Amino acid sequence: MKILIVEDSRSNLMLLTEYIRRLGATVLPAESGAAAVASFDRERPDLVLLDVVLPDIDGFAVARRIRASEKGGDWTPIIFLSSLGKDKDIEQGIMAGGDDYLLKPVSEVVLGAKVRAMGRLIEMRDSLVKLASELDKANQDLQRLSASDGLTGIANRRYFDDCLTREWRRARRSGSELALVMCDVDHFKKFNDTYGHQAGDECLRRVAGAIATSLERGSDVAARYGGEEFVVLLPETPLGGALIVAEKIRRAVQTLNIPHSASSHSRVTLSIGLAATVPERDNAANSLIAAADQALYEAKNTGRNRVVRFRGQKTEDRGQI
Repeated sequence: MKILIVEDSRSNLMLLTEYIRRLGATVLPAESGAAAVASFDRERPDLVLLDVVLPDIDGFAVARRIRASEKGGDWTPIIFLSSLGKDKDIEQGIMAGGDDYLLKPVSEVVLGAKVRAMGRLIEMRDSLVKLASELDKANQDLQRLSASDGLTGIANRRYFDDCLTREWRRARRSGSELALVMCDVDHFKKFNDTYGHQAGDECLRRVAGAIATSLERGSDVAARYGGEEFVVLLPETPLGGALIVAEKIRRAVQTLNIPHSASSHSRVTLSIGLAATVPERDNAANSLIAAADQALYEAKNTGRNRVVRFRGQKTEDRGQI
């Protein structure tokens, strides 16, 4: 334990230093308020023994400066040592940030008991800080797990729904476009029937990875929508920009070269539908999903392994670029 002793009397400082060293602690001496603040900032002691009457700034001002320099979650016990023993002096010391107030001359026995008591409080504080950190990490892990798809590791449907609602409201406020890309693994049931469900799971994991790595912005969200269907939410993205992303995704999955003998393309491919809109108050986020889903339906009905974009009441087949 490091203990900062702030005392302008050399004789008192030497006596207190001897008391503290007998307790097995390290002494950091200071003979003025300014020296005390500087030592505290530099050394960050575990405990401060603070005289009230000092040659420059008084102990109350020192305590306030110490408290002001502590960051969130920090706490260093401060014990005032003073010959000023009136009730208002003690009250002022506690109000300034002190945790205890001892009258001079200080008994070695009493000081030792106070230091040991503060030591136990420090241990309790450290334990609580550690526990809080562990709980925070556990909560972060829980949030991450609750937002992730258990099979593929990317975001799950629930997280996507929350993101869509949030981004829809944000786009409506800002008047920006919001794009949605819907992807479906072509002939996935046949893939499972041919290669088995374990191979199917591995296929979905690899497809999800290809989709996720095709996104370059932190604001873009890739999620497993359900079964072999995936979605990508693209904030502040017009239809043309979404088309570029969709083609990049399609090519990335095709480049995986996962064999698929039951497909006319002989490997795993994606059918992709996309839509973009500027949200308005008289339409809901589900309208964007419906538009992208309609485009996806068209992609699957016109040969698969292609991107189709929704444009008003009709779709536009972009084919294989």
